[in-house]
Amino acid sequence: MRTKFPVGVAEKLGFYVYRLIDPRNGETFYVGKGQADRVFQHANGALKLAPQEDALDTKMQRIKEIRSAGLEVGHVIHRHGIKDEETAFQIEAAVIDAYPGLTNKVGGHSNDFGVAHVEEMIALYGAEPFVPMHPLLLISIGHSYREEGKSVYDAVRYAWVLNPDKARQAEFVLAHVQGLVKGVFKPIKWMKAIPQNFPGFEATDPDRWGFEGEPADEAIRRQYVGKRVPDKYRAKHAANPVRYILDLSAMP
Repeated sequence: MRTKFPVGVAEKLGFYVYRLIDPRNGETFYVGKGQADRVFQHANGALKLAPQEDALDTKMQRIKEIRSAGLEVGHVIHRHGIKDEETAFQIEAAVIDAYPGLTNKVGGHSNDFGVAHVEEMIALYGAEPFVPMHPLLLISIGHSYREEGKSVYDAVRYAWVLNPDKARQAEFVLAHVQGLVKGVFKPIKWMKAIPQNFPGFEATDPDRWGFEGEPADEAIRRQYVGKRVPDKYRAKHAANPVRYILDLSAMP
């Protein structure tokens, strides 16, 4: 089993984007970026995986299953010689979008700027940006509410890497798809994203959070739904789909 590149090879590769392949079916199950020996570190780490971690990381569980079958993970360099990490990030995001069903914990870093039908682009950039009138938490839900048959509410309320203290300062949570607001909800209770708090939802990392809430009043929804998230709150290269607008005094 290869665990690193031969001497001198990694230096020639520079930054690269890679895919992990399941040899049982040829399926790409993870996309990442890095340099040096990063591409091998997932499979190497799987050997040290603690039993209680299996259910929390589907990538590591997949690697362990491959090993149990007497096989090795396939490693493919999708693009190399990338000039800098920022460019690698953009390429990684595009490749993630091209392979649905990955085990990546953060599904397309390019949620706001990724794959979309041209009609969706027209709807988005033809919409007027909303003006924040309340402390807000913005969450990009991608297309999961449609692809997985979820309601907008279920797609936005579970489960996110965020600061719970800051989240509790938000009066409303806005769910958006690539910047176009689809729903507004008033959070009532923030909780750790574990099965006891969210029965019926898939188990996830206990460091993530979700909320119970209710739809905002119609007057509030009219202020935000169907409008575009202002460009200043849509960071192109941020991995976390969560944004905060809490200090309204700083608004122009």
